[in-house]
Amino acid sequence: MPGNKNVFSSLAAWRRGVAQRAVHAGWDWVRRTGAVTADRPGRLRFGAIGEGTKLAFPQGTVFGAPWIRLGAHCIVGEQVTLTAGLMPDLDLGPDPILRVGDGVVLGRGSHIIADTTVTVGDDCYFGPYVYVTSTNHSYDDPHTPIGKQWPRMEPVEIGSGCWIGTGAVILPGARIGRNVVVAAGAVVRGAVPDHAVVAGAPARVVRTWCAERGWEPPLRTPAPVPIPEGITPEQLLALAELTELDGP
Repeated sequence: MPGNKNVFSSLAAWRRGVAQRAVHAGWDWVRRTGAVTADRPGRLRFGAIGEGTKLAFPQGTVFGAPWIRLGAHCIVGEQVTLTAGLMPDLDLGPDPILRVGDGVVLGRGSHIIADTTVTVGDDCYFGPYVYVTSTNHSYDDPHTPIGKQWPRMEPVEIGSGCWIGTGAVILPGARIGRNVVVAAGAVVRGAVPDHAVVAGAPARVVRTWCAERGWEPPLRTPAPVPIPEGITPEQLLALAELTELDGP
């Protein structure tokens, strides 16, 4: 009997392995098929979606698509919410409400809520679970539930080349300059100058750059050495192997 038990256990393990591989293969097919591109928009009819842009499946909540313009070569992660207008099926006029530039990466689970205009410049990178909104709740009337009071709306602008850290919140009226680093978990409102680093809740400027003095306060780590031109992927792999051999 012990021999038969081992046979049955091996057969059960084999069946579980086959089922697992089938599930993974099926899910990979679903993700590929459900992804949205300019050539395969599915049910979504964006105002524009650029060449090479892809929305991973499963998508988050998307409505007001005709008033959303996505640039070229963007990567929109899974479960990213993109909305234009307060609710679906509104006529928002002739102009786009949400503009996303070229080469933008929106991390998994991020939200951009554009009840009024939100603009994201080129080559911005968002970590996971970033929240951008042009709307805030009002609480002027102390006798009416806050959720029933008409919200306040202010446009949001995020300049080109920014890095928005995981879990950051960009509030209505924020005007973020070019090449700004927003630290993870920061809560940003108001104006942020170009070439700054902001952190905290509420966010404050913790580092700035100017042409005469460089970064203030100075960076604590040396700048990364760029890869020389002409280096091939094969040479990089060989260098990585040598580094591992020389390591401790």
